[in-house]
Amino acid sequence: MDNLVLLKDEINQLLARYGLKFGIYKNNEFHEQLFPFDPIPRVILHEEFQELEKGLIQRVNALNQFLLDIYTKQQIVKDGVIPEEFIFASPGFLPQCQGIIPSKNIFAHIAGIDLVKGKDGIWYVLEDNLRVPSGASYPMIARALCRKASPATFRETEVEDNRDYGRLLRQVMDDVNTGGINVVFTPGRYNAAFFEHSYLAEKIGSILAFPNDLEVYGDFLYYKTYHGTKQKVGAIYRRVSDEYLDPMTFYEGSFIGIPHLMEVYRKGNVAIINAPGNGIADDKGIYYFVPKMIEYYLKERPILCNAPTYLPFYEEERAYVLENFDHLVIKDVAEAGGYGVVFGNKLKKEEKQTMKEKICSEPRRFIAQEVIDFLDMEVIDGASKVMRKADLRAFVLSGEKTKVWKSGLTRFTRNPDSFVVNSSQGGGFKDTWILSR
Repeated sequence: MDNLVLLKDEINQLLARYGLKFGIYKNNEFHEQLFPFDPIPRVILHEEFQELEKGLIQRVNALNQFLLDIYTKQQIVKDGVIPEEFIFASPGFLPQCQGIIPSKNIFAHIAGIDLVKGKDGIWYVLEDNLRVPSGASYPMIARALCRKASPATFRETEVEDNRDYGRLLRQVMDDVNTGGINVVFTPGRYNAAFFEHSYLAEKIGSILAFPNDLEVYGDFLYYKTYHGTKQKVGAIYRRVSDEYLDPMTFYEGSFIGIPHLMEVYRKGNVAIINAPGNGIADDKGIYYFVPKMIEYYLKERPILCNAPTYLPFYEEERAYVLENFDHLVIKDVAEAGGYGVVFGNKLKKEEKQTMKEKICSEPRRFIAQEVIDFLDMEVIDGASKVMRKADLRAFVLSGEKTKVWKSGLTRFTRNPDSFVVNSSQGGGFKDTWILSR
């Protein structure tokens, strides 16, 4: 591992040449920045990962059942487990998807589950990302370069090989494919994660398709080749947000969508990965109910813990939030990427009062969580090693079976005073080593 530390700058230079960057839109401008890599990996013991794996599979299976239920019978609402306000008031719930049952009943083919490990040794789930979770390509290419830089490190350490992500993703696409080719659908070069789109298309062995490459004819979706021929598409791994996916169904001003795609999808003639409408399961208010979903759908006790969470929607919990405001982190349920996160003790007196008033007037809009004292990890900063907060995004893939990739994206903050690790907030990343025995 010492070799990797010595070669840190060279590895980051290669990553930059490969285009390992993260794009951000801010104030109607596109800014691209490097996603810095730290060579000291997060190491997860074999036995520890086995327990994590069980909990992640359990959680994603329950979320898939929730999505199927909520877009069909809505039994969990009728039985009073989740208040209907948390479904129909959510911006992630899409009425246009009501009644659509995707291929093999799978909505979340790729789930990015964000966790932190507390200093008490317990893993806590912070967020469920079931729309278009990104980040798997970063540890893949970083590991590949690290292998080249220091092959002896990996001969001497029993680490699970992370090069199988492309195979796992291809298997998921094949499992739900309705008949035709697999494509990765990208909105184009200026998307924040364009590097990943092209990289994964290569690893899957599928076509990277741009908006003008795909067109609906009759009841099917086709890819138009450079030679003017058409190939039927059976599964489309879309990296376009729901609202821009089909201008005939969602935002009519979208220039990056595929007109009439949802008609083909509704007829069962193409699989969309991940399914439109999954944002209801991403809603931070719905996150509160995931342990109850596990008990409701699976009749099992949750293996993984949520961070202790309070819903201002409930009067008793709202009173607790207001009384303990300085000890909590407040999150806007509609925000993502580290935005809309407020630490109560960081606000000035006037800001606290304003936020409390918002919580009282819009209680469905916010959740509050205990601040978890999660582990610091060693990070190279110049010539020194410093300690920084880090989380883990685990990737769970659902096809015929639900599987957890034996790797993951460990993100860390470069700010010593910050708990926010998102790449959009200037964080860096590490490889995640799962020990094989």
